[in-house]
Amino acid sequence: MTTHFAHAYEKGIDSFPRKTTIVASLVRDRYVADAVVILENTPRRAARAVLKAVESASANLVNNSGVSIDPKSIRIARIFVTSGTRMRRYVPASRGRALPYEKISSNIFVEVAGEEKVKKAAAKPAEAKEVKADKAEKSEKPAKKAEKEKK
Repeated sequence: MTTHFAHAYEKGIDSFPRKTTIVASLVRDRYVADAVVILENTPRRAARAVLKAVESASANLVNNSGVSIDPKSIRIARIFVTSGTRMRRYVPASRGRALPYEKISSNIFVEVAGEEKVKKAAAKPAEAKEVKADKAEKSEKPAKKAEKEKK
């Protein structure tokens, strides 16, 4: 069995990196199915963005790996949050002043890992023919067998 990796990078999330990191740490090193349930029931705004990144990485692994991946084996290998761009804005203040503030964004990186599906070994051709012949004999009706014996 071979492990395959895929990643997704969500940029420009309108949430502070410190708040988003708290949500990301909830699902670190978990299976994707468990992480989705946790994030859907997490009452934080950043949970939607982390959920989107996790599902995107999972879809990238399933669709772009070139081999069939077992969806139950997909787990979050790495997840981290970095600070994104900071936009400088101003809020009006008294006496004609303008007070600066920054709108801070986050970037979310998710890497998932999954195992290939195990292919079942096919029966040997000679054994398969014998099994088919046995089934054909069992499926014939008793009346037909009696007619063949008379001839």
